[in-house]
Order: sequence, then C-alpha cells, then structure tokens
Amino acid sequence: MNWFKKCKLPAIEVLKNNGQLCIEIDNLWQALYQIFNSAQNWQVNMNILDEILLKPSLYWPPFSNEGFISTIYKCNNSSIFGPDRVSWKYFKAVIKDIECLKNIVNIANTCINLGHWPLHFKMSSSIIIPKPNKVSYEFPKSFHPIILLNTLEKLIEKVISERLQFQSISKNFIHLNQLGGLKQYLTIGVDVFLIYLIHSDWVKNLFTNTLAFDIA
Repeated sequence: MNWFKKCKLPAIEVLKNNGQLCIEIDNLWQALYQIFNSAQNWQVNMNILDEILLKPSLYWPPFSNEGFISTIYKCNNSSIFGPDRVSWKYFKAVIKDIECLKNIVNIANTCINLGHWPLHFKMSSSIIIPKPNKVSYEFPKSFHPIILLNTLEKLIEKVISERLQFQSISKNFIHLNQLGGLKQYLTIGVDVFLIYLIHSDWVKNLFTNTLAFDIA
C-alpha cells in the first residue's frame, strides 16, 4: 500500500516456520497468524474481577460537539487510514457542517446508551512490516503487525479515551505512580520524580535496611 513517509525495505528472505519454507500464501499466513495470535487461547482467571472493590456508579454525560471538534483537530492528516479509506483531513472538512457533526456525536452517544459497538467499527486491516535492524528476516518474529481501524471508530474511541482518563484522574482511580500514557505528564516529569525518590529518605532507609538484612 502507499505510505505517506516511505522507507526503504530490507532484503527479505523466504520465511521459515517449523523448519519449512513458507512459499505458499496459506503457509505464510498460518506462520504469521501463529506468531501474532500466540496468546489467543491463553486461559484467563476471571475471578480476579471479584477482588475489585465496588465503586459508586458515575453519571456519563452525553458527548458534546466541542469535544469531538477538539479531538479531531489533534489528529495528524498524514496518518494512514483503515478499511474505509477515509482520512482525518476528510473528517475535518465534514465536521464543518453542523448537521454532519451532530450525526457523528449522536452515533457515539447511541453506542454508549445501547452498550453496542457496531460491526463496522470492529473491522480492521493488518499490515505486516519488518522490524528494523534485524540480522535476518527469514523468521516471522522479525516482523510485527500494524492494525488499521476505520477512521470514524478511531475518532469515537479517542473521545471515549479522553473522557475515561479525565474521570479516572479526577476520581483518584489512577495511582500517583502511574505516569505512562497520561495527559500533562512528560518524560522530564518522570525523571524529576525518579531523582526525588533517589534522594529521599525513604529510599535511603530502604537501602540501609536491606543492606543490614543481607549482612545479618
């Protein structure tokens, strides 16, 4: 497929899986599928959900036009699109029509109210790309997939994500030590926090007690 920022692909050998060359397309697909979906049949202990403390229900206000406008204008026009082949540039033009914007917001609110995620939103395209700087590209592990979703689904998902993050932080649901992937947190902030811990009395006491325990 065409990429906005193309890079030169490395020389690719024929993939091998279980000692066999993947020459046929079916064999190639099976080899990649086994690697990328290796965790599909893992057993999950659902009883862990019983240990989560009950929290009071929160009111979920309807989405607003402003929330969608703010979110969509943060999206990069050069991002590759999914199966619907609709770019962010196109959506930015569409939402200038107030009726189109209202319809998009109504779709998002209806998904929440009904607890239903349309099949169209679950469709995706998988692009297999090589990992950089690998000595050999004859093994499936030298590649990784990029999942491309439909643009409307990604837009609604982004708005929901921002709402969930705001609610989680404002209700003290996220631990103070959790900094990854949160708004208003930069790498330099994590560095400052780490330096503070290193120089704090808590770490010094922990190190002293651990050393004394090892000597004893």
